[in-house]
Amino acid sequence: MLRVQDWSVSRVVVLSAVLLSGLLNLRLKAEDWSAFRGADGQGSAGTVSLPVKWGDGENIAWKTELPGPGASSPVVYGKHIYVTCYSGFFVPGQTGGTQANLRRHLLCVDRAGGKVVWQRTVEPKLPEEERIRDHGFAASTPACDAAGVVVFFGKTGVIAFDHQGQEQWRADVGSKTHGWGSSASPVLYENLVLINASVESESLRALDRRTGREVWSVSGIRESWNTPVIGRSREGRTELLLAMQGSLRSYNPQTGEQYWNCQTDITWYMVPSVVWHEGTVYCLGGRSGVAGLAVRMGGSGDVTDSLRLWTSMKGSNVTSPVYHDGHLYFMNDNREIAYCLSAETGEVVYEERVNRAGQIYASALLAGGRIYYLSRDGRTFVVEAVPKFTELGRNDLRDGGQFNGSFAVDAGRLLVRSDRYLYAIGGN
Repeated sequence: MLRVQDWSVSRVVVLSAVLLSGLLNLRLKAEDWSAFRGADGQGSAGTVSLPVKWGDGENIAWKTELPGPGASSPVVYGKHIYVTCYSGFFVPGQTGGTQANLRRHLLCVDRAGGKVVWQRTVEPKLPEEERIRDHGFAASTPACDAAGVVVFFGKTGVIAFDHQGQEQWRADVGSKTHGWGSSASPVLYENLVLINASVESESLRALDRRTGREVWSVSGIRESWNTPVIGRSREGRTELLLAMQGSLRSYNPQTGEQYWNCQTDITWYMVPSVVWHEGTVYCLGGRSGVAGLAVRMGGSGDVTDSLRLWTSMKGSNVTSPVYHDGHLYFMNDNREIAYCLSAETGEVVYEERVNRAGQIYASALLAGGRIYYLSRDGRTFVVEAVPKFTELGRNDLRDGGQFNGSFAVDAGRLLVRSDRYLYAIGGN
């Protein structure tokens, strides 16, 4: 398949402007999965057709050994894939090691064959947590653009590299740590790097993309592990959306000015990232009680009574949903249950127990009318994206490591990492 940049002038002339625009948008979504859950953070690859069947030695284009584990997801930009790992301390299945041995790693991998192009090792700022429950020391997914790749390593800081692996800058966003670690991923928006530093400093920060200098900061961000999302209200206003303990908030992404807040009635920490569609944002979180809600964007001040559309007792404590054709789809992280909710009312359309699903930390992926759910032990359940539960396939990649990161999309391939390997699935 041709890359967008390789199209000749004669080819462009043949196509109408409208058709060309549509193709360009499709190619960008397919090839530049440049941040957590894709460039727009919504977990959707559009109409891209992805594999349904695979396994160890079957429909695997390549696999690349990693220098250590990580709960982050791979990202794709240009000719390369980027992924983070850690080593030296508190590595699952390994004994020994001290905080002094802890290292974070950023790998640049060739998309075509899986060869490691370069690797950069980052020493930590110490002391770190003595143990990070389940998630380790590399849980934040990188974000890429034409200038390079940005990584977030908790109290060690935010670091920008160019595409050749040269460090451009680093920024400190706080020094606190937590037993659950840090998981929110960087978001690149226009000239800014947006960071949810709830763990490190109970703040939301915007850094200058070129220099790392702080542009603005918002305090009071507590119990929030989710990655910010940029959405748009029905009136056309761009909003930065973030969930925290007890509330869903909207900010001006350029200034940090708060537009509105909405009480969620979710009483503890917030991990899933929100999704939005046509000016409505959908939020999941919590172990019990209220676990989901919908809020109309575009408001001002406290919109709990005016713009909160519905709440639901069904949700997920870890995994983020996808929106498709008037419905929300997700799997509960611990209950082996796949859900479909009406996006208009929050009513349960189906609630289906998936046999042997196990625990799931990865967020749902929507592509080509199918939904992909990945368990921590490497099993993937492919479900039709319709309001009737239909399982299309289940696949097993168990390799002795945990699969905590979410899928990424590389054109017609799936990318997924375990604690041991990075896999390219399909297209071989």
